[in-house]
Amino acid sequence: QEGISHKMTLTGKLFRDAVISGANNIANNRAAVDELNVFPVPDGDTGTNMSMTIGNALPELKAAGDGISAGDAAKLTASAMLRGARGNSGVILSLLFRGISRRLKGMETVGAKEFAAAMEDGVDAAYKAVMKPAEGTILTVARMASAAAVEYAKKGDDIEDLLDTAIRIGK
Repeated sequence: QEGISHKMTLTGKLFRDAVISGANNIANNRAAVDELNVFPVPDGDTGTNMSMTIGNALPELKAAGDGISAGDAAKLTASAMLRGARGNSGVILSLLFRGISRRLKGMETVGAKEFAAAMEDGVDAAYKAVMKPAEGTILTVARMASAAAVEYAKKGDDIEDLLDTAIRIGK
């Protein structure tokens, strides 16, 4: 219908399902991500470490009911990832989620502007934890995706479009 906004927000169920899907995706592509690993040393374990880190959140997320809030889904994810972070890439990934979860605390659903700000908080947390951040790493990808999300949120309010934009720029 014309004139009706179909803006989509992020619910806890969608957040949970997205993390589960992301975990499956990194697990399925672990070897390819391992091959990308050249910094700080080419030890070939980035995909493995990221997969194991996000995998720590799966049992709790799968046990969470569909009625979970976005804030609680983010908190549960970040907490489980921080407890089980593996390697530098796993720690960075968990810190990205920690920043996101802090911004989403207490929120039932999340709009584009809130999620873009949460992405910024995640990037800030990750950069602050790395003593000498190097560009051309996952930090750069997260920063650029976050900046694209913030730019999108200045004019758009659909969480799906925001995430599409962030993913496109991240690639």
